[in-house]
Amino acid sequence: MAPSGSLRIPAAVLLLLLWGAPWTHGRRSDVRIITDKNWRELLEGEWMIEFYAPWCPACQNLQPEWESFAEWGEDLEVNVAKVDVTEQPGLSGRFIITALPTIYHCKDGEFRRYQGPRTKKDFINFISDKEWKSMEPVSSWFGPDSILMSSMSTLFQLSMWIRTCHNYFIEDLGLPIWGSYTVFALATLLLGLLLGLFMIFVADCLCPSKRRRPQPYPSRKLLPESSQPLKKVEEEQEADVEDVSEEESESKEGTNKDFAQNAIRQRSVGPSLATDKS
Repeated sequence: MAPSGSLRIPAAVLLLLLWGAPWTHGRRSDVRIITDKNWRELLEGEWMIEFYAPWCPACQNLQPEWESFAEWGEDLEVNVAKVDVTEQPGLSGRFIITALPTIYHCKDGEFRRYQGPRTKKDFINFISDKEWKSMEPVSSWFGPDSILMSSMSTLFQLSMWIRTCHNYFIEDLGLPIWGSYTVFALATLLLGLLLGLFMIFVADCLCPSKRRRPQPYPSRKLLPESSQPLKKVEEEQEADVEDVSEEESESKEGTNKDFAQNAIRQRSVGPSLATDKS
């Protein structure tokens, strides 16, 4: 009986080890995944966020340290997260990621770029000693929730969508590269035309152009006061016409008188010449 009992103890231990092995090996990670849908959770509480790419060797070397640091997250009251920039291009544009891996610290919506050593101990000291207080936070103009960075995120997402469409045209539809470029060029021209027409329509609605209408001739009965300058002008014109007519009549009378005097002289000169001849 003793040998059978001694065999049962190692068997029970072996079963426990086999039962607990999968759970130990496949332990759930304490690192949270941040995407375009839930990134606004970073604006509340304290966070440490790593931006990485699966193909990056430096990021691969950092992963064990980051996972170990995440195990202390509950004790330090800090959330440890990571962002895959290959899957979330919008967030890489929103945070202006120019190098990998990049680590940010966030406290109640204030973001600071971590520049210290990248070991588990250094991460823990950075949070426990509140070393982040000595760092200057990112300006509100360049914060991830600002209008500027939201526009940058949209541009990054648009570029990724264009790249996806380009690959679809070449790989799935079998178009040549120049054919794909032609499609994008025509789409750009059409979009620019529509955008220009829309801007003209908006400008015309906000600042309509003033069209000059022909002014009607003011009547003397309806507008006696405003027609006074016109009356003066008409009277002056009539006076000028009368003066011109008087001058013309006087000049005509003067020419007639001269003509009559010349005729009388010719008549008086004629008989005198006749008497001289005789």
